[in-house]
Amino acid sequence: MLRHLLGSRKRAAVVVSFWVLIAGLLAGGAPALESVEDNASANLPPAASDSMKARDLVRAQLPGQEATPAIIVVRGEGADAAANADEAVARITSALSDAERPRHVASVISTVTAPDAAAELVSQDRGAQLVIVPMTGSPSDESFRNAVDQVRALASDRAGPTDVAVTGPAGIATDTVKVFSGGDKVMLLATILLVLVILLVIYRSPLMALAPLVAVGVAMRVSETTGALLADAGIITVSSQTASIMTVLLFGVGTDYALIITARYREALLDEPDRPRAMQTAVRRTAESVLASASTIVLAMFALLVAVSPALHGFGPYLALGVAVMALVAFTFIPALVLLLGGSVFWPGGVDKAAERSRGAGVWHRIAALVARTPVRVVTAVVALLVVMSAGLLGYQESFNPLSGFRTATESERGQRLIQEEFGPGEIAPSTVVVRSQDDLRSGPAPAGIAAALAGADDVTRIGQHPRFGEDGRTVFYDVVLGLDPYSSEALDAIGPLKETARAAAEAAGAENATVLIAGETAQNADIRSALDRDTTYIALLVLAIVTAVLVLLLRSLLAPLYLAATLVLSFLATLGATAFFTLTVLGDEGIGNRVTAYIFVFLVALGVDYNIFIMSRFKQELRTAPPARAISAALTRTGGVVSSAGLILAATFAVLMTQPIRELFQFGFAMAFGVLLDTFLIRPLLVPAIVRLLGDHALWPARPARSPASPRTRPSPVTESSGAVQ
Repeated sequence: MLRHLLGSRKRAAVVVSFWVLIAGLLAGGAPALESVEDNASANLPPAASDSMKARDLVRAQLPGQEATPAIIVVRGEGADAAANADEAVARITSALSDAERPRHVASVISTVTAPDAAAELVSQDRGAQLVIVPMTGSPSDESFRNAVDQVRALASDRAGPTDVAVTGPAGIATDTVKVFSGGDKVMLLATILLVLVILLVIYRSPLMALAPLVAVGVAMRVSETTGALLADAGIITVSSQTASIMTVLLFGVGTDYALIITARYREALLDEPDRPRAMQTAVRRTAESVLASASTIVLAMFALLVAVSPALHGFGPYLALGVAVMALVAFTFIPALVLLLGGSVFWPGGVDKAAERSRGAGVWHRIAALVARTPVRVVTAVVALLVVMSAGLLGYQESFNPLSGFRTATESERGQRLIQEEFGPGEIAPSTVVVRSQDDLRSGPAPAGIAAALAGADDVTRIGQHPRFGEDGRTVFYDVVLGLDPYSSEALDAIGPLKETARAAAEAAGAENATVLIAGETAQNADIRSALDRDTTYIALLVLAIVTAVLVLLLRSLLAPLYLAATLVLSFLATLGATAFFTLTVLGDEGIGNRVTAYIFVFLVALGVDYNIFIMSRFKQELRTAPPARAISAALTRTGGVVSSAGLILAATFAVLMTQPIRELFQFGFAMAFGVLLDTFLIRPLLVPAIVRLLGDHALWPARPARSPASPRTRPSPVTESSGAVQ
């Protein structure tokens, strides 16, 4: 295959043209990725959870509940606050009720249209009121979001001397799309510029620096268009967060593979002046490690399919597709493009200087010598440092509040804050207790008994004035407001006892075998938390098993995969501890995004093992002609510059996510940048070589190094050979 694809510049031109043609054809036939993104299901619990069953019952038994409500908060100021609020609500209600109202507005619920609901719509001091505006259509449609903007404009125009904000599910969904759309282009441009600058410093050649970026561009175009086609067919799901992470992942992984292959190409040029043959040698020698790396990432992404939470279950396939395409591009397009560019790819330094730099920089010889002299001290110092970093986990806590996840001001967040201040914390997201019996509940003592029990339950501040009965008469609904922040851990913990209170009251009132469910954001978040706890455990075990299996196949060893996996776990704990300390203690975030921990583990283990793969596969190759001590030193010096450069680029690309105004992406970007740097500059060059040095001939047990007939003394030691330029 290598001879056919990379046998000459003419054949290389065919390979490059093939990929460009594929990218163009897919782009012409695929829908825009943004048009098929699904940002709603990712924030829901599993479909079989109790809260989703309760939601379905609400929609089925109470007509009109399919609409998505926008909540308008009106707060008067000064001595005439109550009168000003009354007048503003009257004007807003009139504007949203006439024929010129936005077409997605289904109705208006306010003190004007529903005077009996004043107890729930007016604050205790009467200075603030709520206007509920149910809206039809899907929040993912642009027309729906435009209608929300029109509601905001009408409310602002008719607010008078009052403070008005539009929040609720409709407002939050609209603001979420705005926040995401505002950062995508900035992120892409920042990623390109950052990677280009680093590649120019590494390669010292403009064309060599541009080649990986062109390859990433081709892979990204093929991945995005293929993903859009699959999402449009309903085979996979893609969210805005997934699309953002795909961008930085492909830039990081793609440039990593390009660095590994081109570094071996420059090294091969030392012995083989024929460029096509040198490139074939480079690809052949890196194929095993790059294939192992890509396979690990792809399998780790598919491991997410064991998750029951939609946020994790739908996350992996699209990213697995991208990495698989990037690996194919790395094996074919990148070598072909470099060959097609000929000698100009090394301009202005020339081929000889580029090849000479592949010998390794002096700093890596000194690091190899340090590891060789004091492996015990190196292991002790690195492990102690990782343990200290892990101490940040003492302050670890998760957040389930979507609005606190915006790192920029939004109207929906301001509206939620007004509701909390004027009506109490629980009013921003009431819960609905659903009791379903085998008998008709419209007559008998059960509804009143359940209502009394709920009103007296712990953490409940009020329930709706009257229970609502479903169309079948066997289902009754209670609106319940907790005296807690509905997104807090305490509120999530209160869902279970509240359900038991309703069930006990139903049985005491004669409604035996009644089904009790709770709908609402608090109940949904409680189910999301349970699902994520379960999923994180399963995914962690499966990903570690995948990584271990790949390492066993690659290294033909049973012991090495165990200590390499242990270093990955230590790296993850240190990274998560440092992330928790920085984001929660230093920056003041209210918690780690509830999905971030699982994301960090999957990506950090899958990507962090890459650098172990690169050094250990080189160690295995060096064992053919050198004893273990000299082989690990050679592996460290020969891979030091290129792997460190690759790690620096990967960390930089993930750090670009910190420019996004979303808490989850900021935290994930920080964690991945920090963790990759840990793996690049502590785990891979110090901890792993020191462990290998201590184990000696047993480092790849049960395999033992074969002694080559060629004496290693005939070759200069990598620790002492003359150092080249910094790579």
